[in-house]
This record gives sequence, C-alpha cells and structure tokens, in this order.
Amino acid sequence: MAGRTPHVVAQLQHTHLEKLYGYLPGLPAALPPVFGLSDEEYAEVRAGFDARAREAALELLDDVDVARRVARLPFRRGSRVLAVGDSITDDLLSWAQMLRHLLALARPEDEIEVVNAGLSGHTTAMVLRRWPSMIDPAPDWILCGLGGNDVTRVAGGKPQVTTGESVANLRELRRIAAERTAARLVWLTPVPVDEDLAAASPAFRYGASSWRNADVVALAAAVGSLGEPVVDLVTAVGVPPRPGLQGPDGVHPSVAGQQRILTAVLETLTEEPVGGV
Repeated sequence: MAGRTPHVVAQLQHTHLEKLYGYLPGLPAALPPVFGLSDEEYAEVRAGFDARAREAALELLDDVDVARRVARLPFRRGSRVLAVGDSITDDLLSWAQMLRHLLALARPEDEIEVVNAGLSGHTTAMVLRRWPSMIDPAPDWILCGLGGNDVTRVAGGKPQVTTGESVANLRELRRIAAERTAARLVWLTPVPVDEDLAAASPAFRYGASSWRNADVVALAAAVGSLGEPVVDLVTAVGVPPRPGLQGPDGVHPSVAGQQRILTAVLETLTEEPVGGV
C-alpha cells in the first residue's frame, strides 16, 4: 500500500472534496485515486479515523460527569445537529465526529443525527456564500465554530477577514438561518494557536501563513457579544494552548485538544462546568 504515506493520510484527515464538489459526476467514487489510494486503502484509512474518533468518545464517557452531561444534552429524539466550521471541525478526528459517537453510544434510542459540515480552509465569508445550501435540509441545532481562517495573516499582512467583517458575516449567517429554519444556534470561538509551532510548520511557511493569538482573542471577544450561547474555547484551551492540546503544526488541535473542545461544548449546552477535565 505504497500510497498510504503519512502525508497522504494527513491530507485525507482534513481534505474532503465531496463536501465542496459533491455535485460533480463521479464523486465520491473518484476520490481514492485523487489521494493515490485504492478503493480498499481509502476505505481503510477513513475507517481508521472513525475508529479513533469513537475511541476518543469512549474515553470521554469514562468520566461520570461527561456521561451525565451527554444524557442531559437538550437534543430531542430525531434531532439534526449541524456542526459548522473550518478544518478544526472538518477533521475526521474532530469534536463533531466525537459528538456523533458520544450520542450513538450513550443515547442510541434518540437517533440524533450529527452532520459534520466543516469546510477546511474556509473563512466566514466563504461559508456565507454556501450557507443556504448548507442549512437545507433544515437542522434543529447549529453549532458554529468559524474564524480560525479569518484571523490568518498572509505574508505578514492583515488578517484575511477583519474582526468587524467576521462578526458581520456571522450575523448574516444567523439572519439567514432564522429566516429559513427554526434551529437553535450556538457559537464556538476560534481556538488559540501555538504561534511558535505554527511559524515552524513547513506547510504554513510555504504558504506564508501565520497566526497571532491577539487576533484570536479579539475575535473571540466579539463572538461573545453576539447574544446566543458561546463556547469559550479561548478559556477552555488557554493562551497559549495548554500542553498537549495542540497538534504538531500549532493550529490543528490534537485528539486531546478536540476532546477538550467537545467537553467545552458539553459544558455550555448543559450550563455547568465539567469537574476535573
């Protein structure tokens, strides 16, 4: 299985072309060769990620406090939960994937559907362009974690999207969702980065991309003023991120970091801090 290099596996973890171009004839059947994999290899890699996400969910459920909160999540039977975000959500080991497994493991009779609508590399403006199709069929809940790409600086310049424009875009997402659905909306703030690791990452150096936690904190504070429940990932992860919560590139959380994000989501939705996490 020569195609299964670490680079290919990492790309497959965060790159899901079927979400962007699923309308093209031949997708998703054409995806394995795009990644240089056979159909069997492609399926095996994805199944491996899904198994690890399930394992991470089981680890969380070992905590009695977490299990209690999962039982108390305000999702009704048959609810459709839309997880919106960038690569942190799109990740096959993301908090959204873990949430899907948590609910399947702890509340199978409720048949709650978690749809991972994360889009790697997307800013709030890019998601806004796709938004009407993303909320059709209408979800019952929208958990929206955008902004990590908005604050990305290219070649040392300004953030891709200014804080004011990011908030304006989020308000538009809310307006359109309110017009077209009865969904309850919850915001997730951007996740702090490890600036040194990000600066040393070959991929980010090649793209001349950088992040400043001051930008992350400023956008998080603005998101906190929107009015709906807000999952404060700046506090949950720390600035700089606490040891073990960020992955090797300093921007994409580790499995432990994704578990911490999900724990913060549970805290917010149950309105209680999770002890000992």
